[in-house]
Amino acid sequence: MAVRPLRDGRYTVETDGEGDGYVVDLDGGSCTCPDHRRRGARCKHLRRVALEVTERLVPPPGKRTAVCAVCGGRTFVPVTARKPTLCARHDHDQGTVVADRETGDHLVVVGATGSRADRTETDDGRLVADYPSNADYGGHEPVVDVVYADALCRDGPVRRYAFPASRLRPLRDDGDDADRSPPPSGTASPPTV
Repeated sequence: MAVRPLRDGRYTVETDGEGDGYVVDLDGGSCTCPDHRRRGARCKHLRRVALEVTERLVPPPGKRTAVCAVCGGRTFVPVTARKPTLCARHDHDQGTVVADRETGDHLVVVGATGSRADRTETDDGRLVADYPSNADYGGHEPVVDVVYADALCRDGPVRRYAFPASRLRPLRDDGDDADRSPPPSGTASPPTV
């Protein structure tokens, strides 16, 4: 069976030998096949769509397939989403502690701006992508605002910094860096926002 999402949140299911296929409404629990229409039973088409959604082979209702702006991997986003998209590996939730790939410093995610590094200006009027320390990261990447973790322990205002999404790496549950690759040469201070 071939399952294809439709723009309205339903799915078409095409099966060899069954003509043009059937339309499945997963949220409504219905299918246009004769078996479901006559018996009202959960037909094989409904089960197949549910299985493919569960296995992340097709997007769930209300979502569409998108491409991660960092790695090009497939992810699902709300149908109305228009900002650059990040997959689960590159998206960092607010409050998450991450490491700077350049310095190894621990940072706390304030939030994603939704704008690209080559379009986001810092406090000093430079684009995030124009900083030498960001040369190895894509200007097309979404910007993530962070604060240094150790700054949260000091008195006074906490300054926000802007990073391309792939410059940040997640930490393992035990607090160690998940990625132990050495930082690229020529590290410099991150841009502030």
